[in-house]
Amino acid sequence: MNRLGSATSPYLLQHADNPVDWWEWSPEAFEEARSRNVPVLLSVGYAACHWCHVMAHESFEDEATAAYMNEHFVNIKVDREERPDVDAVYMQATTAMTGHGGWPMTVVLDHEGAPFFAGTYFPPQPRHGQPAFTQVLQALSEAWHERGEEVRRVAGQLREHLAATGDLPSGALSAEVLEAAVQKLADEFDPMAGGFGGAPKFPPTMVLEFLRRQGSKDARHMVARTAAAMAGGGMYDQVGGGFARYSVDRGWVVPHFEKMLYDNAQLVGFYARLGTEAGDRVARETADFMIRELRTAEGGFASALDADSPDPTTGHSEEGAFYVWTPAQVVEVLGEEHGRWAADLFAVTDEGTFEHGTSTLQLRHFPSTEIDRTRLAHVRARLLAARDLRPRPGIDDKVVAAWNGLAISGLCDAGLLLGEQEYVDAAVAAGELLERLHLTEAGLLRVSRDGVAGPHAGVLEDHGCVASGFLSLVQATGDPRWLTLATRLLDEALSGFRAPDGGFFDTHAEAEALVARPRDPGDNASPSGFSSMVHALVTAHALTGEGRYRDAAEEALATVAQLAERAPRFAGWSLAAAHTMLDGPLEVAVVGPAGPERDALAHRARRLPGAVVVVADGPRDDVPLLVGRDAVDGKPAAYVCRGFVCERPVTSPDQLPATG
Repeated sequence: MNRLGSATSPYLLQHADNPVDWWEWSPEAFEEARSRNVPVLLSVGYAACHWCHVMAHESFEDEATAAYMNEHFVNIKVDREERPDVDAVYMQATTAMTGHGGWPMTVVLDHEGAPFFAGTYFPPQPRHGQPAFTQVLQALSEAWHERGEEVRRVAGQLREHLAATGDLPSGALSAEVLEAAVQKLADEFDPMAGGFGGAPKFPPTMVLEFLRRQGSKDARHMVARTAAAMAGGGMYDQVGGGFARYSVDRGWVVPHFEKMLYDNAQLVGFYARLGTEAGDRVARETADFMIRELRTAEGGFASALDADSPDPTTGHSEEGAFYVWTPAQVVEVLGEEHGRWAADLFAVTDEGTFEHGTSTLQLRHFPSTEIDRTRLAHVRARLLAARDLRPRPGIDDKVVAAWNGLAISGLCDAGLLLGEQEYVDAAVAAGELLERLHLTEAGLLRVSRDGVAGPHAGVLEDHGCVASGFLSLVQATGDPRWLTLATRLLDEALSGFRAPDGGFFDTHAEAEALVARPRDPGDNASPSGFSSMVHALVTAHALTGEGRYRDAAEEALATVAQLAERAPRFAGWSLAAAHTMLDGPLEVAVVGPAGPERDALAHRARRLPGAVVVVADGPRDDVPLLVGRDAVDGKPAAYVCRGFVCERPVTSPDQLPATG
């Protein structure tokens, strides 16, 4: 084994027996490069990344390629999910130099960490105009030794570009800005297939939640069309539940098959909040998938399932092999009659919708009769049992704090709205794991694995998502300890991550200094650290009444007004927070004796877009929103407040505001 044999990251451990003499990111690696006068080759990826596996097999497992790398470079391997700060800085460099990004990311650095070359995947032989990886390595080594002045010039220019992070322009996220964002999203909406833009299509969960809260006719149409298209297509696992990372086509038919925790953690809550029969079904199936396949022995949630698994017929590792079917395979499991019916229902064709005559499973039209729904449930159970006999995809079983925070929030929403206590219990267990392993006297830690915390400090998204998860647990359980833990994280973030203009950096002021301090308020597949922090601040204000949290949220949102106007697809979660703050959020205390009457009030209150809801038997001093709130004439009552100024309590769900 090389130096990666003692790593905690499953991605790094995948490379522990490479002939490449890998280093983890460390000062010692750069000192080694200085002492040998060779450049640093930085390779960044993640465990579930298909093309990372391809490049590893083609190049990093090749003895001749590895020998050249070892002689002419100091080679550093980074898990982007473990070190998002390193990934963010060098992805910015990669996109600046090449116009695009992706993983595996390949960057070559000088001894101070400044990049002078960047790319993504390189093939072992020239292909489609792309040079072979060994050709790239040879050219870079020659440039380092023979054209040092040019290398230093390029590295210096990139260092200046990366360090140029001034204050963001300030503006108000007014109702007019939000309406304009809806219109811009409508202009980019795909009316035929749902979603926004063309292929590839990622689940736009945060944008959909903003549109759901905004509630106009156009917004509701975009939400309904996209939610149905995603759940009916091959990106959704029609047998086992849960969503793949993205669709490679416009119509959501063929996914990139890796299943990420951060996607499913967001989508489980989104579908539960829709309040529709289809939404409830998808939320249940997704929550069941998360608990069945991603939950770790310690009570947290693993990061991802791989896209690849051994093909049951060839034994070779193939993308999607675990999930795709032929008509003959369906008939073999179900018999002729049920098999033909199921193949037609799931759009499994002789031609195939994927590769080698196989098809993903789609369910564009859910059966309308009780007989056919019962038949479908029988078919799905048998297909799932048969599929479980296939070689399974690998699992990246590290626990990432931020993504577990998202999972806690999503499972709390699903559990409370669907009446499934199991989901809330799973959220509590994940919160207890984060409290036990990730919260230390030195601060929040980003990852753990097998019950052991890794050394890397949490970044802004960890603080924001975990704080939001803890605040969801306050609302789900009424336990005040979660409020204490959440506000502790927010206070740490306000003191260590705040930027002079009121926004946030992605790393702590005392974190390891890189060539630039990353700062990106835009959402990607998961909420940015910025937007997750804003949501946590808004919720904390609603539960505590402390104005400093709302003030910080308002000051931060002012720094993304321009982003929201120009590119709302990358500001969905900030837009959702801004909409909630226009005249809210609604703060609802439901108090009184437990039973169906209190449950009905709480359920209706939780359907109010963006509302913060706590439930208790009576007034309590340990959660400020509950102070002085009591039952009315012995009957459960709901207190609807804004900024801790409350309307008269109501005792009937019909007296609560409309849910939209």
